Amino acid sequence: MTIAIMQPYLFPYIGYWQLIQAVDTFVVYDNIQFTKKGWFRHNNILLNGKKTLFSIPLKKDSDYLDVVDRMLSEDSDRQIKKIIARIEGSYRHAPYFNDAFPLIKDILGSTEKNLFYYIYNSIQVINEYLGIKTKIILSSTLETDEQLKADERVIAINKILHTDHYINAIGGLRFYEKDKFLAEGISLNFLNPEIVEYKQFDNEFVSYLSIIDIMMFNSKYQIKEMLGKYTLI
Repeated sequence: MTIAIMQPYLFPYIGYWQLIQAVDTFVVYDNIQFTKKGWFRHNNILLNGKKTLFSIPLKKDSDYLDVVDRMLSEDSDRQIKKIIARIEGSYRHAPYFNDAFPLIKDILGSTEKNLFYYIYNSIQVINEYLGIKTKIILSSTLETDEQLKADERVIAINKILHTDHYINAIGGLRFYEKDKFLAEGISLNFLNPEIVEYKQFDNEFVSYLSIIDIMMFNSKYQIKEMLGKYTLI
């Protein structure tokens, strides 16, 4: 069995969805520490031809809490309405706006206030939209030693799930060694996405934007083709 393990990101770029599609089981970390520098609560859209960041507002709390213990702010509804309006204004003339926008609006307008489950809902809904059938499980359902860090924790999860093939995002090249995984009977590959250019109105192409951008400018069929455009190294 092949698995991948990732943090829960909000509307991540195409490489995240390629990784989900590439494996039999996708493990989402819910019991992992929240970090301000991560992509838990924000991402980039195209606004006036430029990469523009949007962020979901969070309740002020300890920086040491797990993502599942973080909550959206009390006034998040008001600020999220502004984000929805910005997305609508940015993409209202995109070719697949009528297909994608209602979905994005429903996700962002969710009544869920727990950050993890807010993101998790977005992953499930977009998987369904893209036709991704991969099994999704939460890391907290697996009995691992939470004191384990980095590759040790990843290896432990692979052993619990009796996997023999682990695929990591390309960023893991800096942190994970194939020989260490092989010593545990696990082959390790890294998914290197091919970033396919597509027409974004009449602008110069801007890459590595949220899946929102891809959904606005591409049909489901085109996105499914993109999901297979990667190499394993």
